[in-house]
Amino acid sequence: MKITDYKNIIWDWNGTLLDDVWLCADIMNNLLKRRSLPGITLERYKEIFTFPVKEYYISAGHNFEKESFEIIGKEFMDEYETRKGDCKLFPHTKRALNKLEELKINQYLLSAYKQESLISLVDMYNLSNYFKIIRGLNHIYADGKIEIGKKLMSEISADGRQSSTLFIGDTLHDLEVADSLGADCLLITSGHQSASKLASDCTDTLPTMNHLYSLINGSKLE
Repeated sequence: MKITDYKNIIWDWNGTLLDDVWLCADIMNNLLKRRSLPGITLERYKEIFTFPVKEYYISAGHNFEKESFEIIGKEFMDEYETRKGDCKLFPHTKRALNKLEELKINQYLLSAYKQESLISLVDMYNLSNYFKIIRGLNHIYADGKIEIGKKLMSEISADGRQSSTLFIGDTLHDLEVADSLGADCLLITSGHQSASKLASDCTDTLPTMNHLYSLINGSKLE
């Protein structure tokens, strides 16, 4: 895969540019502990995480006959919003964004994170200027992003070739979104789903942002 062949890059946010995997697993364990349910390891988290996230909550051990997903989901997001500042960008993220900007490749951001919170967090990391458009959901429950992805694609002025747009993410849902948009897909396996889970459906994967930067830069790994 040659990144410089693409006119447009659509980035996922959580788990792709922002390293919040550890935080999400930790918050889930806090939710489970408060309900006297067994915790999960980080490895288990990356095996069961999926979209819509309601299904992942069930796999983690929650019972929505006793308590609604809306209540538990809000509890999760309340803690996430309190602690999100503890997260960092994956190493080499800014270098990758800078290089794509130098190459005059258009960059966009598409996330299942709530729009207002997404913009605020991207601003906090001083990344807003890299993206021509930033698109998130209008609620906190992360049920998927195919529809907002289609809206984003309608706003992207591409040259008409399907291969002109590449979606870079970290989950099989990102692959699903890319397919629905007629875009190619590259998944990074250091995010919210395990390398083995991603490899089951996606042939184009990379281990880390460092590997992606080297691919963009046409250089060897540092």
